[in-house]
Amino acid sequence: MRSVREAAGRWGERLARGRGRWERARVDAERRFPVITELTARLLSPGLLDAATRMASQIFLTSVPLLFAVAAFAPADVRDQLVASLRALFGVSGASDQELRQALYGNGDLRGTTGIIGLLMALLSATSCSRAVARVCEHAWRLPKAGTRAAGWRWLLWIVAWLMVLVFQGSLRDGFGVGFWLGLPLTFAASFVVWWWTTHLLLSARVGWLPLLPGALLTAAAATAMSLTARVYMPGALNRSLAQYGSLGLVLILLSWLIALCAAITFSVTAGAVLAQGPPLNVYLGAPAPGPPRTG
Repeated sequence: MRSVREAAGRWGERLARGRGRWERARVDAERRFPVITELTARLLSPGLLDAATRMASQIFLTSVPLLFAVAAFAPADVRDQLVASLRALFGVSGASDQELRQALYGNGDLRGTTGIIGLLMALLSATSCSRAVARVCEHAWRLPKAGTRAAGWRWLLWIVAWLMVLVFQGSLRDGFGVGFWLGLPLTFAASFVVWWWTTHLLLSARVGWLPLLPGALLTAAAATAMSLTARVYMPGALNRSLAQYGSLGLVLILLSWLIALCAAITFSVTAGAVLAQGPPLNVYLGAPAPGPPRTG
């Protein structure tokens, strides 16, 4: 019995010494690299995941109807390119591919019932997606909300640009016919440019181009990794869900993937802002000093 108590005491002392060494290492790291503390606190904030979930829901609720409306009025070549891009994004095949083709090609009635006014309304409604992305960027940089007069046209421009980028995703990911080995770096480069421009646009040019570089690089890496994951996971998941639950299964899988994607983007944009505003990058990038945390 005594030997057991002695062994337990020795293990307790070892654990105490280990905790002490860990605490000293943490304090030393925070002293040398204060950005680590801020980065950890921001990424573990519960509001960050809430913002990602809101962004995913806005994308799903507004962008999906917009895609159907655009497909109803788009020329046949553009519609074919859009279908190819959606296949490349999600690896759609089999039964889910048939559902996609039916949704985007079998909409002659939609053109007649919706009309140009309906298309414009879908486009304007989709700006709620732009506002959700803008809020993520503003929270990351701790900036106040931009006024509608200054940012309204930017929300609309971002949606139009997003549609154009989406149309060419299929060709881009295939390396314009060369293959995956060229498509992967092209996808990363295009994602970097798009997100660099996105943050500058939706922040209403209140942050310069250089400070936005870390966030654009991190977001491009996260989006590219998510696209690779989608091509492996999504085909089987979509077809299984369609077979078990019908169209509702497709909705659940797509929404789950969008939440994961938006979480990766939100974390990347926030991490990029923290890194750019902290030493030593703030000296080289000229990033503005971080403001007080936003509450709304």
